[in-house]
Amino acid sequence: MSRLSGEPGPVEHPSEADLDLDADLFMRKMLRDLTGLLQDVVGLDEAEGYINSVGTSVGRWIEDKYRAEMGGQDLDPTRIAEVFVDLKRRIGGDFYVISVTDDCITLGNRACPFGDMAQGRDALCMMTSNVFGRIAADHTGYARVELHETIARGDAGCRIAIHLSPDGAGPSDGAREYFRLDPDLRENGG
Repeated sequence: MSRLSGEPGPVEHPSEADLDLDADLFMRKMLRDLTGLLQDVVGLDEAEGYINSVGTSVGRWIEDKYRAEMGGQDLDPTRIAEVFVDLKRRIGGDFYVISVTDDCITLGNRACPFGDMAQGRDALCMMTSNVFGRIAADHTGYARVELHETIARGDAGCRIAIHLSPDGAGPSDGAREYFRLDPDLRENGG
């Protein structure tokens, strides 16, 4: 008997199946599994390197979109923080501003865009690091991103610092530095 008759039982056609499956879930699952495979095969450091490359490309693409919509000018730290929060909201995160100074943006996050799929996939955090680093560096000339807490590592939320000046202490373990790209290289995909 089919579900169409109101009684439990197997469906007669796949389109009648009540599946939790859509393009977004499929893509997140695929990215999670690819990241897990990379971490398992080449190790976390190397996996982060691969994700770093993808994140740089995605960061450029996103930065170009926001720059075009916001007048093409460099943004100040407050506006950059607003872009970060808006971007993550659009892709399913729940980021919020903890503080903004001329030298540092600190953000918190209550929900990972990858949801539970982020657990144990620390390399996925390189997407956030690279996108934030790329955007900040292309507006201010420099960014150093520190992932102090992450949902992927089992923390209750994320706490991320984006330093906007190379002055002071160098990068801590796991921090990544980003520098403004030459506009000619950006236009040619370099």
